[in-house]
Order: sequence, then structure tokens, then C-alpha cells
Amino acid sequence: MLRIALIAIAGAMSLLAAADAVAQIRVGPGNPAGPLANDPIISRPTTIGPIGNGPIGRLGPRLPPPEIDMPGNIRPYGPVVIDNLDDYRRRIGAVRRGTVRIRPTRQIAQSQQTVARGGFNAPPPGETRFVPNEVLLNIAPSAANATLNALARLHHLTRLESSDLALTRRRLLRWRINDGRPVAVVIRALQADPRVVGAVLGAQPNYLYALQEDAAAAKPDPAPAQTDSAQYALAKLHLTEAHAIAKGENVVIAVIDTPIDATHPELAGVITATFDATGAADKPLPHGTGMASAIAAHGKLIGSAPNVKLISVAAFGRVRTQGTTFNIVKGLDWAANANANIINMSFAGPADPELAAMLASARAKGLVLIAAAGNAGPTSPPLYPAADPNVIAVTATDIDDRLFERANRGAYIAVAAPGVNILVAAPDGGYQTTSGTSVAAAEVSGIAALMIERNRKLDPASVRRVLMSTAHDLGPAGPDDQFGAGLTDALGALTALDAKPASLPQVSGPPTPAP
Repeated sequence: MLRIALIAIAGAMSLLAAADAVAQIRVGPGNPAGPLANDPIISRPTTIGPIGNGPIGRLGPRLPPPEIDMPGNIRPYGPVVIDNLDDYRRRIGAVRRGTVRIRPTRQIAQSQQTVARGGFNAPPPGETRFVPNEVLLNIAPSAANATLNALARLHHLTRLESSDLALTRRRLLRWRINDGRPVAVVIRALQADPRVVGAVLGAQPNYLYALQEDAAAAKPDPAPAQTDSAQYALAKLHLTEAHAIAKGENVVIAVIDTPIDATHPELAGVITATFDATGAADKPLPHGTGMASAIAAHGKLIGSAPNVKLISVAAFGRVRTQGTTFNIVKGLDWAANANANIINMSFAGPADPELAAMLASARAKGLVLIAAAGNAGPTSPPLYPAADPNVIAVTATDIDDRLFERANRGAYIAVAAPGVNILVAAPDGGYQTTSGTSVAAAEVSGIAALMIERNRKLDPASVRRVLMSTAHDLGPAGPDDQFGAGLTDALGALTALDAKPASLPQVSGPPTPAP
């Protein structure tokens, strides 16, 4: 009996020692976020003691239990170790009562997965080229209006406009931020909110784009003579000879720009369709009218493709002179569905995930995408859409084949074309002189139309390859970051198309993605 009593006393003492050591928890410098927040190892509700500021019992002071995140397959065995007792007391001593709430690891993983969901793209640090009180949401087609309305209330948003994009099969919604929060904060809040899973597939800023024209050089001019030196692009691009072979017959170019003056004598019969992505119903403006005439003029001026047909897509306007992601992607989608062969984009701005997705889909459909390289100067980072690998980027040169001083540089530049002091049409039957990579891109869009008339089977990669392989090298030998492959040659490109495939010249340059 005595032996049994001694064994019982020893067992009780062991239990007391284990209780004094507490449950198996480690708190210290490796877990700065708070007690047990990221180092969970307890598997069931328990009471923690004897440390802290709680009432003193037989086992010493007691603390109320914290919330513990723990793997569901771990059980508490062995003694308890606390590395920093003072810090532990400071952090948890204010808690007075409660019960331990277990959150299994799989729930933690699901939460982390929600935070890391793709498709939510906040603006990069320092980027300011976006509408400051708007956010674009990529919405699942199955999302109900009631769900969207609830999300709007929760995140203090107001729905402004929606568009179902056939080319990318996305439903894009434009929302206003009602409470003044930064766009990046709203995007991250949506990304981290598990209630938007299944309804919101992504979010990003509504980026802003600028037309690539030197405003100081754009000025009214008198009606030109056919021999006017302001039409030096005809000789530089060998267009007069090229027009004896092709003039862009039965080819359609979409001009995403400002509204175009379709009544101008230089553009008579050219515009076959129009689309206003802005909803502003603006009158014709100089930039769009000038780009259209650089492509298709056929009066006192001669464009690079005088027999081509144009569709006018107004994504820029008089009041809002900058185009937005939302309006541009709507315009691209409409142009693709209107059976455009080529899309001219004489504007530039920041990298944009929604625009990139639209450009990739357009190229996969076979559209030739041509854009202005940008007028931000030699130190500028790449500008888009020109820097997108699906796009042919065009820079500008002057009458002496020197680079336009404000032109962007970069490996993404494919070719050059005249873009300094170019005479083009202006609204109300007028004329203007313009400079910039905008008008150079428009000229190359017209040359691409000549090529497609000559060979209807040309794909975007072939158009790029022939333009670059037949360009006249300028600057450093070979393709470079100033002139690309060199000055575009319309006649050379058409001649190359008539040659046998094995004899076509080749060119090395930036790779183009497969459609």
C-alpha cells in the first residue's frame, strides 16, 4: 500500500511539472506578428498557464487562451518552451478571457491563395498615368447583378459602364471609387476579399494614353501643290513606284484615334464605318483627320494607301484628350469584329494587362497591329502598345533621314518612316503640318495595306518580317534601338512579296509570339 501511495504522489508531481511548463508553444523573435499567429502547433482547445497577469491559482497565474492557427494533423506532446516570456506577457496579458479557436492549416492556405490570386494588377510604384478615381474589373460572365451590387456596396464603388468583349471573351466593368481611396488600395482590397472569388476575375487601373503628335509643329497650312516638299514621304518611301503595283484595294484599316472628318476632299469615300467608344459625340478633330489622310489621302495629298478603306474608332476626344484603357479595348474589339485587316494606333502610354490581352487576341485573329513608338525622348522607358511584342512599332525620321529628336528608343522599334513636318489634312477642309511618331505609324499602316492587297495570305509575322528585311539601314549597322531595321521601303516590300519564298531576305530582330 505504501508503494502504491508513493507512486500516486510521484505521478501527481509529474503532472504538476508538465502543467507548469505550459502547452507546446514557441513565441519569440521568429514570430513577430503576434503570439501564435504564424507558428501554430496546438490541435485542440486548451487553457494556457501558469504565466501572465491572471488570477493566481494552484498552478500559478492564468492567461486567457489566444486564437491559434495550427496544422490539423499535429497533437501536443512534450514540454512547453517559451523563448521570450516578457514579450509574451506584454502581447497577451491584456486579453482577459475567451476560448482557443482552432483554424486548420488548410484554411490558412486557402486564405493565402485568395491573397495571391492572379489578374489583380495594381499600378507600379510611381505610375500616375491612370484615372485616379476609377478601377476596371474583369467580371465572370456568370456573376449575377445582385452579387455585383453587393460588392459595390462593400467596397464603396459605383458601376459606370460595362462592355462584353467578344475578342477576349471578357466582361469588363468600369467603376468609380466613391471614398477617395487610392486605386492600388482598392485593387488589393478586392484581391484579398474572399467574397469576390468566382465573381471578380481581376482588377486594374483605367490607364491613360496620349496621342503621339508634336503639338508645337501641328499648325494650319494652305492647300499644297502636288510637288510640295512637305510630301517628301512619297519619295522617301518609294510610294509613287509602289502605287503602280498596289494602292490598298479592298483592305480595311481601323484608325483608333479622335473623330475623323469624313467629308474632307482628301478622304472622300474613304470612311466606311465609325464607332464612338467615348460616348462624347465629338466633332472631327485634327489628329484623327491627319492620320487618316497620311494613310488614305487621294486629292492634293497622296497617302500611302490611297485606295484603302478606313473605319474610324473614336477613343480620344476634345474634352478628354487622353484615351483610356476602357475606351481603347472597346475600340479594338469593335474593329476586330468589323473585319479590319490592320489597326493603326498612333498613341502611347503605360504597360496595361487588359490592353495586352486584347492585342494578343487581335493578333491571333490575324490583325496586323501598328503603333507609334512614342515621343517621350531617348531616356523614356518603353511605351505601349508599341512595345508589346504583338505590335509593329514605328519611329519617325526627317527629310534628311535623321531621327526625330523626341522619338523613343528601344529594341522594340521595328522600322522608321518620315514623321517630321509632314503635311496632312485637317478638319473643315483644311491642312496642317504635323510631326511625331504618330504620322510615321500611319504611313506604315498604309504600306502594310499595299502588302495585304498583293498577298491576302500574309499573317502579322510575315508583314513584320518583310517590312524589316526590306528597310534601308540607318544609323548603326543592322537593327538598332533608334531606327529599328531602318527606313521603310514600300516598293521593296512589294517586290519581296513577288519573289520566290526561298529568295526572300531574312532579318534578325526581336522575336514575335506565335498567334
